[in-house]
Amino acid sequence: MDPGVAQAMRAAPLFVVPDTWVDDHAPDTRQGATRARRYLEGYLRTVLLVDLAVVSLAVLGAQLFRFGMDLRELQTLYGTINYTVVSLVLVLGWMTALRLQNAYDGRLVGHGVQEYRQVFRASTMLFAILAIASLAFKLDFARGYVLLAFPLGTVMLLTGRWAARRWLVTQRRSGRLSDRVLLVGDREHVASLVVALRRTPDAGYNVLGACVDHTREGRVAGVPVLGPESDVLVRALELDVDVVAVSSSAGLGQTGLRKLGWALEGTHIDLVVAPGIMDVAGPRVLTRPVQGLPLIHVEAPTFAGPHLVVKGVMDRMGALLAILLLAPVLLAVVLAIRLEDRGPVIFRQERVGREGRTFSMLKFRSMVPDAETRLPELLDANEGAGPLFKLQRDPRVTRTGEWIRRYSLDELPQLFNVLHGDMSLVGPRPPLPREVAEYEVDTRRRLLVNPGMTGLWQISGRSDLSWDEAVRLDLYYVENWTPVLDLMILWRTLHVVLHPDDTGAY
Repeated sequence: MDPGVAQAMRAAPLFVVPDTWVDDHAPDTRQGATRARRYLEGYLRTVLLVDLAVVSLAVLGAQLFRFGMDLRELQTLYGTINYTVVSLVLVLGWMTALRLQNAYDGRLVGHGVQEYRQVFRASTMLFAILAIASLAFKLDFARGYVLLAFPLGTVMLLTGRWAARRWLVTQRRSGRLSDRVLLVGDREHVASLVVALRRTPDAGYNVLGACVDHTREGRVAGVPVLGPESDVLVRALELDVDVVAVSSSAGLGQTGLRKLGWALEGTHIDLVVAPGIMDVAGPRVLTRPVQGLPLIHVEAPTFAGPHLVVKGVMDRMGALLAILLLAPVLLAVVLAIRLEDRGPVIFRQERVGREGRTFSMLKFRSMVPDAETRLPELLDANEGAGPLFKLQRDPRVTRTGEWIRRYSLDELPQLFNVLHGDMSLVGPRPPLPREVAEYEVDTRRRLLVNPGMTGLWQISGRSDLSWDEAVRLDLYYVENWTPVLDLMILWRTLHVVLHPDDTGAY
């Protein structure tokens, strides 16, 4: 074993360290051992090969589309270069850019937008360098070749990553290909960590146990307590964990945390520190080291300015495009409702929008015409959480209504609400005035943005969510909105609509 590592481990009296391990075990010091998990090596190697294949296809396709089988030459200051050579260099440069952007970091795969962001940044960086080089060295690249290769390759890379992620997420939800995690902290914070990590199995954290002071045995949120915080190192080595996650409440202190980091040097075990900040997304977090102390700056959420303008433009353009594409579906639903009972097609209901303003929300009528007058007699059978009224087998729902509710087609008229500016494509659930009347102070933050046709609440369980969980998801969205998050929610909404049985739709 590296003598420096052994010395550092023995110099950490806050932790119990097995001498036999220090003397007899050599840690995995391969470059990137903590970055690409051992169990993910095969997956990441496959992703790399897929990336190489799609980049090659994109560049070759652009060359064939632009030049056909005619092997054109590029004029440079240093003579002529065959475009086949240019394509090979472009493929190698693209793969190098992906490497430089850590696009094969095992810690980023499976969850969140960072994986996609790294791929997009690598592509943008490559073609920015290409543009600068063409100006500096007066390289007359064929514009059609470049303008086709860049977007085609980027889209194919992102699609390949999405397909690979779908497979990985399926594995992780089955308990495979996940980090083995040991938690450290007090009971309350460890319990919060367990709930958060279990809530998102896609992230790939499988909690094996916890080291908690003042609790030598028992369980915390269903996770076994393996000993006090001072036992964290020996327990981590015994269990062969991939990650030691330390909560902000841990009693290790500044010195103890530093020594734990020293003790884990050279092993395959990552040290993760979970700050006491919940539901804050990465774009709002800036880490700034000051004299070795990492200060976490949390930017305040913004609800006005350029971000709001961008969202408004995206909403209206998306709504208009959806209305044009879905016009045959809208017409079919209208006919189905009219043919069933000759009643009104559109159901209007007062809802509360941004800053508490009310508006008339449009839906295709899915219930009998007198549904609202019959509501009081059903209140005792309410199955909804909090102030919501939900009834899985509501007798007021018509046959057509049951079908259009199942596939969320009753929501489509809200596209006109989006065009009018009362709603967004993505946002918190639009509440009824009687629901808002029961809101607590924190819950009222949902009204800081326009309500949405879809949102985190819809892609995460809809009617099966508890009230607290639905509120948490809406507040997370309100404070962490980005265009990329909207696009991801819209994409996942398509899956929800096509597979309603998996999402609590009724």
